[in-house]
Amino acid sequence: MSDEENFYQGEAGSSFTYPMQAGNIKKNGYAMLRGFPCKVTEMTTCQAGKHGHAKATIIGVDIFTGRKYEDYCPTSHNMEIPFVKKQEYQLMNIDDDNYLTLLLENGETKEDLKLPDDQLQIVEKLRSDFESQKDILISTIQAMGQEKIISYREIVN
Repeated sequence: MSDEENFYQGEAGSSFTYPMQAGNIKKNGYAMLRGFPCKVTEMTTCQAGKHGHAKATIIGVDIFTGRKYEDYCPTSHNMEIPFVKKQEYQLMNIDDDNYLTLLLENGETKEDLKLPDDQLQIVEKLRSDFESQKDILISTIQAMGQEKIISYREIVN
C-alpha cells in the first residue's frame, strides 16, 4: 500500500446497538422493539411454565415517531439496546426551509437538522422566541443514525 492512500475512520464503536439480557431491561430505559428504538414504558415478567423460560413483555414508545410497540422475549435471551445520546446546541439561525444552524461546542456549525413537522406548537413558539432575539439551546436525541429535536429552552444569563 502506498502512503498516498487515504483511510477514513468512523466513530469508535460504530455499531448502533449493544446486547442486554431481556430480564435486565428497566422501565424508562431504551430497547429495540420490533426493530425500532423505543423508550420502555412498561416491563413485566411472568414465571417459567412447565415447558420454557420466564418471559418478559416489554412495551415502549418509538423515540422518533411516538408509535407504541410491544415485544415478548425470554428473560435469559439477549435483546438489542440502542445507543441513545442527548445533545444540546445553541441556535444561530432558522432558514426558510425550516433547517436550523446550530453552534457546536468546538465552534463549528451544524446545518442538517430540520424542525419537526409533527410538533407545530413547539415550532411556532421556537420561531417566535428566536425572532424575539432570545438565546436558545436546542435539545436533541440521537439513535440509530437519526436525530430529532425533543425540546428547547432559553439561555438565562
